[in-house]
Amino acid sequence: MQATEITRRRDPAERKRATLERLGAERDIWLSTSHPDHGPHQVPLWFLWDGQAVWMCTGAKSATARNVREEPRVRLALPDTFDVVLLQGEAEYYSARDVPQAAADAFAGKFGWDPRTAEAAPYLYLRVTPRTVRAWRGEAELRGRVIMREGVWLA
Repeated sequence: MQATEITRRRDPAERKRATLERLGAERDIWLSTSHPDHGPHQVPLWFLWDGQAVWMCTGAKSATARNVREEPRVRLALPDTFDVVLLQGEAEYYSARDVPQAAADAFAGKFGWDPRTAEAAPYLYLRVTPRTVRAWRGEAELRGRVIMREGVWLA
């Protein structure tokens, strides 16, 4: 969708439906973490939406991994500045050995790459269950942009 397109204001149910479609279809998400000593850190990662949570992978020794171990509160954003989807939640982390098999298999199936068998340094799986979701298209939808609060969809 182009920012110059005229859009009508969607109701919360439409926003939820569109958000769930995008979470199921898109490949990339921006993950923002922070560390009390090192400050904020933001990276784009591949992700999998399992219907309840976002799954991502990062190097076990990366700044991202270090940050979530110290401060699990994170923010996620789909990469579109007009059709915005922002999620907030707490990251849980799993080693490649401890990750639930269904999640790891689904991640490998989506991307054709399995971090559990990667030859490089070990990977860490991150799982974020959203507590807050905001979604809007353009200025017309700024009011009412919160579509999930305290882990409960509002529509």
